[in-house]
Amino acid sequence: MTDKIKIGERLAGEGYPTYVIAEIGINHNGDFSLAKKLIEQARYSGADAVKFQTYITEKRVGKNSPIFEILKKCELSFDVQKQLFVYAATIGIEAFSTPFDGESVDFLSSINVPCYKVASFDLVNKELLKKIVSQGKPVIMSRGMADQHEIDEAVSIAKRAAVPCAILHCISAYPVNSLSILNLRTIRALKERYSCPVGFSDHTLGIGVPPYAVAAGASIIEKHFTISRISEGPDHALSVEPEELKEMVISIRKVEEMMGDIRLSAVPEEKDILQYRRMS
Repeated sequence: MTDKIKIGERLAGEGYPTYVIAEIGINHNGDFSLAKKLIEQARYSGADAVKFQTYITEKRVGKNSPIFEILKKCELSFDVQKQLFVYAATIGIEAFSTPFDGESVDFLSSINVPCYKVASFDLVNKELLKKIVSQGKPVIMSRGMADQHEIDEAVSIAKRAAVPCAILHCISAYPVNSLSILNLRTIRALKERYSCPVGFSDHTLGIGVPPYAVAAGASIIEKHFTISRISEGPDHALSVEPEELKEMVISIRKVEEMMGDIRLSAVPEEKDILQYRRMS
C-alpha cells in the first residue's frame, strides 16, 4: 500500500494538508437546486470535496424496509447527478460519491469520478468492493462496525487490484453521543497496520472532534453537511451548517500549524534565550 492517495489534483495522506470532505449524502432531499446550493456552500466553507450517495433504491433496500420511502424520495437520477458533478467542477470543488450497487458504480465510472467512497455498511460486501476496485480509481472506505479481520479482507481486495486506498475510522452511531467510544488512538493503529492514509468520518454533534482527530493522525476528515439542521430528513440533525463547517476547517488548519514537523533541536525563536542555559 502507499501512504498517500490522489483525489483529482490533490494528494491526501501523511505530510499533506488534511483533506476535508463535506458529506452531502442525501441531505439534498432529492432537490436539484438544494444540491447545487450545498455544493456552493461547501466550497465557500473551505471543504476540499463534496460527497453524494449514488444508488437505485430498489437495489439498496427492500420495499418493506422502514427507510425505503426516505431513500426513494432522495434518489437522484444519473442525469441529475452528472449535472451536479459537472457543476462542482466548474466552481472548483471535487465531487465523488458512495455507490451502493453495480449499476451505480458503472455510472460513476462513465463520468470519470476521481475516487469512490465505500460506506461502512458495505465494507463486508465483497462483490461490490471488487466491482469498485475494478475501476482502477482510489478508494476511501469507512470501517464503522468492522473488526480487524474484516478490514484486512477489504484492504486486501484493494491491494490485489493495485488500487490506492484510505481508511476512515468511524463509529456507526447516528449521532455518537459519547466521546468515550471514539477511540481516536485507533487512527494511529490503522496507519501502522495498513500503511495507507487514515482519516476520520465524524458522527458526533458539532465541530469539536475533527481537529482532535487530525492531532491523532487523521489525514482525511469527513463530516455530514447541511444548509439547515432543522430540515426534514434523517441526517440533517447530526450535520453541520456552512458557517460551522468553515469554522471546523479553520480549526483543522490551526492544528496542522501547531503539529508542525518533528524537530529535535532549538528553533530560531529560542536564540536569545540560549545564553541562559546552565551547562554542568
